[in-house]
Amino acid sequence: MSQMTVPFYGHVRQYHNIKAEIDKNLQEVLESGQYVMGPMLKRFEKEFADFHGMKHCIGVGNGTDALWLTFMALGIGPGDECITTVNTFFATAEAIWIAGATAVFVDSDPRTNNIDPSKIEAAITGKTKCLVSVHLYGQCADMKAIRQIADKHNLFVVEDNAQAICARGNGFEIGELSDAVCTSFIIQKNLGTFGDGGAVVTNNAEIDRKVRKFRNHGSDKRSVHSYGFNSRLDDLHAGVLSAKLKHIKEWSDLRRKWAARYSAGLAGAKNLTLPYEAPGNYHVYHLYVIETSRAEQRDPLLDYLNNNGIDAKCHYPIAIHQQEGYPWGKQARIVGGVPNSERNAACCISLPMFPELTEQEVDCTIDKLLDWDKAQS
Repeated sequence: MSQMTVPFYGHVRQYHNIKAEIDKNLQEVLESGQYVMGPMLKRFEKEFADFHGMKHCIGVGNGTDALWLTFMALGIGPGDECITTVNTFFATAEAIWIAGATAVFVDSDPRTNNIDPSKIEAAITGKTKCLVSVHLYGQCADMKAIRQIADKHNLFVVEDNAQAICARGNGFEIGELSDAVCTSFIIQKNLGTFGDGGAVVTNNAEIDRKVRKFRNHGSDKRSVHSYGFNSRLDDLHAGVLSAKLKHIKEWSDLRRKWAARYSAGLAGAKNLTLPYEAPGNYHVYHLYVIETSRAEQRDPLLDYLNNNGIDAKCHYPIAIHQQEGYPWGKQARIVGGVPNSERNAACCISLPMFPELTEQEVDCTIDKLLDWDKAQS
């Protein structure tokens, strides 16, 4: 009997499921002859802003640029500090450094793995300008607490929402309590195009105006330029995203369905910690991340799963402050230690998670994990 293989990504399955809708939009763009800053981009920007219940959306080249250009629009640069966490993708800090600012890291909550608001105030100095909350793995950070701290100290708040499109917090929506929301549309995201892409969503007209200029060589009028760059979301990508956006709520519900099946099936495991969903949150499970009880178990378990047909991965096994590229220009500091973030990095494993999974694939993954867990006893 052949071994079942469970893939980590479902991009091709998803494409085939809505192929006619995506192809229709791509054909429309190709026939229009307008491939950059054209009508499909404008359409998607309106759709994505409306989806968030916000006024403005600016499509940019990728999620890193979305953050960096937002920091620039807020006037953040050399001499300024932005507070965030180390257990996130490198780009969160990278964007702060590209803007010329200093990244200040605090620890994460041990259950949600999002930034711990109780650690933030100790890191605030006269140079602090912005709190950068990452909605890690698909769950909202505690934006109510973060907003309260920001208001007390007159700070900006930027949401790194590369992983949590469609998520909701306990009594708040993404974007409701921040100055801007930055997202990534790279293919593996919950809403992904066939390549790179990103966007900034905001209610702030000045952020909208500045990011629009920055993304297009500092131009808002043909042949007239100020300071800017080249970071535009192409219309072909916008067409893919426009087609997919209509399905994002359905896909989020499916992710939650598979997450619930994983959690029920693995509830008795003695050597695994399962994802925690904070009360009142709507977690969209960009990633379903388990943790081994001990760091030395993680790599052997990952190898075991991969060798048995389960394409599990690690996000993010090397925390930012442990990376070779840390820190750029000495523009970083850690306040209070980051033991929870370091534990998360050392013990985390991401299980296959995408809307097009099947019950058999989820159950196969559960069975392999339970076999491993039993062998640890």
